Amino acid sequence: MRKRLWMTASGAVYPGSNPGRAIMKLLLELKDDDIGVLSRKIKTEIRSAARAVIFSGNKIALLHVTKNNYHKLPGGGIEKSETVKGALIREIAEETGCKIKITGEVGKVIEHRSHEGILNRNAGVLQTSYCYLADVLEKGKPNFDEGEKEAGYKLEWASLDLAIKMIENSKPNNYEGKFIVKRDLALLRAAKAIAEAK
Repeated sequence: MRKRLWMTASGAVYPGSNPGRAIMKLLLELKDDDIGVLSRKIKTEIRSAARAVIFSGNKIALLHVTKNNYHKLPGGGIEKSETVKGALIREIAEETGCKIKITGEVGKVIEHRSHEGILNRNAGVLQTSYCYLADVLEKGKPNFDEGEKEAGYKLEWASLDLAIKMIENSKPNNYEGKFIVKRDLALLRAAKAIAEAK
């Protein structure tokens, strides 16, 4: 498991926060009610993450989480002392094997997950995902961690329209996946709007 820092509302830093988080347009705020689950009033861990819509020609990278039956964008948690963009470059290299050039911002999504702690399974998570656009400079092979291997991660490439359909058709069989599908669908639709506006 990769080390993460966490930050409380008072500013105390714990191992998954990033004090220098990017300021981005908020695209969506998700709560348990949005996936048909009742929220719990519980202690919350705060987590920041970086994600990207990565283009290689006219295709983008997606991760197929085969064990839980959904697709997601590559990216992950921001480690201690990392910038958002630094974490993004590291996570993309780990999950796709690609070196990238960041070309723009998509926006951010905030998730209030009251049934899933990271450090403490009896806590919830308030996660903010910062999403960027990027181009592939060089392809390589993914280096999945043990948890990703156990979840059956597979790297796939699809057109932006097909990627949206793949996520729309995902049927996640776990709590986290239900959030991820809604989050990444919002991010991909925003990326498509940006691409069409160019």
